[in-house]
Amino acid sequence: MRVAVVGASGYVGGELLRLLLQHPGVELTAATSKGHAGEYLFRVHPNLRGVSEMKFASYNLAKLTNIADIVFTALPHGESVKLIPSLTKAGLRIVDMSADFRLRDASNYKMWYGYDHPATDVLEKFVYAVPELNRDRIRLARFAASPGCMAITSILALAPLLEDRSFGVDSDHIVVDAKVGSSGSGGKASLSTHFSERYNVVRPYKPAGHRHSAEIEQVLAEVSGAPVKVSMSAHAVNMVRGILSTCHVFMDKVPEAVDLWKAYRRAYRGSYFVRLVRDKDGPFRLPDPKTVIGSNFCDIGFELEERTHRVVALGATDNLIKGAAGNAIQTMNLMCGLDEKEGLAYAPLHPV
Repeated sequence: MRVAVVGASGYVGGELLRLLLQHPGVELTAATSKGHAGEYLFRVHPNLRGVSEMKFASYNLAKLTNIADIVFTALPHGESVKLIPSLTKAGLRIVDMSADFRLRDASNYKMWYGYDHPATDVLEKFVYAVPELNRDRIRLARFAASPGCMAITSILALAPLLEDRSFGVDSDHIVVDAKVGSSGSGGKASLSTHFSERYNVVRPYKPAGHRHSAEIEQVLAEVSGAPVKVSMSAHAVNMVRGILSTCHVFMDKVPEAVDLWKAYRRAYRGSYFVRLVRDKDGPFRLPDPKTVIGSNFCDIGFELEERTHRVVALGATDNLIKGAAGNAIQTMNLMCGLDEKEGLAYAPLHPV
């Protein structure tokens, strides 16, 4: 399978390159960058030194059409939508990493992203790709939108609780508290990401109205069969990679722990990249981003509070892998008829 990465100079683009260069089922044929065309990949991504002698290229649709079967677009929000309509007409398969094709209702883009979607006809063709929830739809897709990092981490933690209607979840009051490492801000520097200002923080940067709420609500409504409201708060914390989503769900009656175990196991039976974590001993009794770094795993756990009828569901991912590049490659594998673990079945790094 010949693959190209459009917008390959950022952190997500770099992780796509690293994983694709090691993937046994694909050949990386192009990596484009507006600002680094002509430079070696390892000048921007030093971890690729000795791995590839490829250089960044300028974006050229005609050339991509001749050398690629599937394209990953790792561009900023609002930029992918400028290129993807022409890529779809060229007959290329696409996995988009931006938010431009994640929301099915085009009217939501005005509310969450501040613009009217300019390609609603193309938007309708995209599948929102959470392989653990809709792998059969992904297998049939030509165009897929990979979720936001905090969105997929929260969705995987919450979906089984909404899917089992017997839990009686209060679907109007779901709270997500997400903490993310500095790589989630991308590679472009600003005052808030400067080391002196970013180091040692637990900084609430979007305590209300976070855009990923829209994605979470969209998927949970589909899973539960009814509208869902999610109140989300995001915090920047003192780590480079990783997300922890602490999700608060209120129920008519708190179920037994064994019933929650059954719900999660039923939902993720056969899903290699979801690990259930709820141990009695050791320092890592519940999901922790530290134990998924460098991998495509999402660790999920829960605790119960009978007094308030609350279930706390926790999800932990590496925001650049399961939260971005890894999930996109898992999606590509399904679209292309490969084993979804192909090129991704690496154990996390430890210690980090």
